[in-house]
Amino acid sequence: MMAMCATKGRKSGSVFALAAFLAMALPQGAQAKEVVALESAKYPMGSIVIDTSERRLYYSLGNGQALKYKVAVGRPGYQWFGKTFIEKKKKDPAWYPTRRMRRGGAPSYVAPGPRNPLGIRAIYLGWSEYRIHGTNSPSSIGRAASSGCIRMLNKDVADLFERVHIGAPVFVIR
Repeated sequence: MMAMCATKGRKSGSVFALAAFLAMALPQGAQAKEVVALESAKYPMGSIVIDTSERRLYYSLGNGQALKYKVAVGRPGYQWFGKTFIEKKKKDPAWYPTRRMRRGGAPSYVAPGPRNPLGIRAIYLGWSEYRIHGTNSPSSIGRAASSGCIRMLNKDVADLFERVHIGAPVFVIR
């Protein structure tokens, strides 16, 4: 369904030098997002596709292309699937854990800042308590680690936050 775009070309010393420079320039644990192929008829421009088995989020650019981001998804028993939409977006969000989380020991409120598990941005999904958000635990990215929300590196969620619009469709697939 989703595949990387292949490019033809020679690998030269300058390409390797550029790759090495970029690897050093990126913050620890960061990965550059990449443009990949995406079924454009199924996922229109501006939509988000979250593939929980791949632990990847795709932002559709249209014309069969998407930006691919690495994400954390829900732990077993907390994953969900279906279609929803972007309800609202917040910079520097406060976190109000659900009753279930509070019963498990979470506080009733966490102010914005470095201790907030939502990170620097939150993208709220319609019909649910779930969000796409940053994280104060970057080592969780690429894992099944959340209580159902989709976590991204803060730099990636900031990028997505600027691109995605209120009302955009969100598809969560296996």
